Amino acid sequence: MQNRVVITGMGVISPLGLDVENFWANLTSGISGVDYITFFDTENYATRIAAEIKDFNPTDFLEKKEARRMDRFTHFAMAAAGQAIKDAELKLETLNRERIGVILGSGIGGIGTLEEQHNILINRGPDRISPFFITMLIPNMGAGQIAIAYGLRGYNMATVSACASGNNALGDAYSLIKQGYTDVMIAGGAEAPITPLAIAGFCSMKAMSTYNEEPKKASRPFDSNRDGFVIGEGAAMLVLEKLEHALVRGAKIYAEIAGYGCTCDAYHITAPEPDGKGAAKAMELAMLDAGVSTSDIDYINAHGTSTPLGDKVETMAIKHLFNGSTGRLAVSSTKSMTGHLLGAAGGVEAVTCVMTICKKVVPPTINYDHPDPECDLDYVPNKARPMPVKIALNNSLGFGGHNVSLLFREFEG
Repeated sequence: MQNRVVITGMGVISPLGLDVENFWANLTSGISGVDYITFFDTENYATRIAAEIKDFNPTDFLEKKEARRMDRFTHFAMAAAGQAIKDAELKLETLNRERIGVILGSGIGGIGTLEEQHNILINRGPDRISPFFITMLIPNMGAGQIAIAYGLRGYNMATVSACASGNNALGDAYSLIKQGYTDVMIAGGAEAPITPLAIAGFCSMKAMSTYNEEPKKASRPFDSNRDGFVIGEGAAMLVLEKLEHALVRGAKIYAEIAGYGCTCDAYHITAPEPDGKGAAKAMELAMLDAGVSTSDIDYINAHGTSTPLGDKVETMAIKHLFNGSTGRLAVSSTKSMTGHLLGAAGGVEAVTCVMTICKKVVPPTINYDHPDPECDLDYVPNKARPMPVKIALNNSLGFGGHNVSLLFREFEG
């Protein structure tokens, strides 16, 4: 027998707000979180814009001593996890914490710590390196720190699949509960990649937008003038719970996570498979897992990073899956407002899908001004759309050919 899995808590730290309420209000108002980079001097960089979180103070969520021993991505993860656990009203002292686990996705982990400590090595010598350097750097430490903070002694893991990391974390957590391995999982993604080295690396790849003159217009998924993604930072964590466990403790239930599909293009290190069949197969597997068909899908939160090739191929994948019958399907890319949070994207966009189901409003794709004939779906341009959404898909596609789709469904007891 397989368990049903429901979502009972959510937390968000994002460029659009430091909790779910503010994040959702700004997202559905079409507000962009993109602006000029302030963390370091970008004079010699081709890209000088990003979706930074400027008003985040880790000591609002952590003790000062603890915060000093964690990278920024772990600060985000800890803050979002704390919100989600509080939102779920989990009384941990009454629960079997050996049946509660954590999975955190992060594409890069503590790259800010790596750069800082490398500078210390070069300028001050090896004996000045922090004893916490390695533990701040490694991507699994976010999940480890959450477990330590709350005494969660169950399954604990980090997923690293580039921009699909957050969706893989949620999908794996869902599978563990579904198969009966655990009762509750805290899962999502966190990323803090706005650093001199990371931005230089993405600039060198020519993957990012150079729309420096108008930062808030730079992320323009599916628009014919799109020229690359805009990097962002943040975290989102969700509490996933076995249905019976949630019902026994009288938890509020936001939605059900009912399908998980995961494939690899096996094609190229950065470029998607040209026909989009790998991404289409991931969506198909998520629907098969949930026992639904394309006619049941109301909304897709697209990966939609604003890259010329990626948006075109994802459009082809959706059209291939739907066999051309996309008439009533709404698709939007919220990266037009949040920027691309890399390994955290899946978590933030999972919260978006759940809120879309709960609030019956689809957030828009902003900066959609010039339609691209090769991207010809209904992208909910520029303004949020009130509409009932019972089933939503969330796509994450990562370097290395990772394709991950999650299916969320309105909860019916």
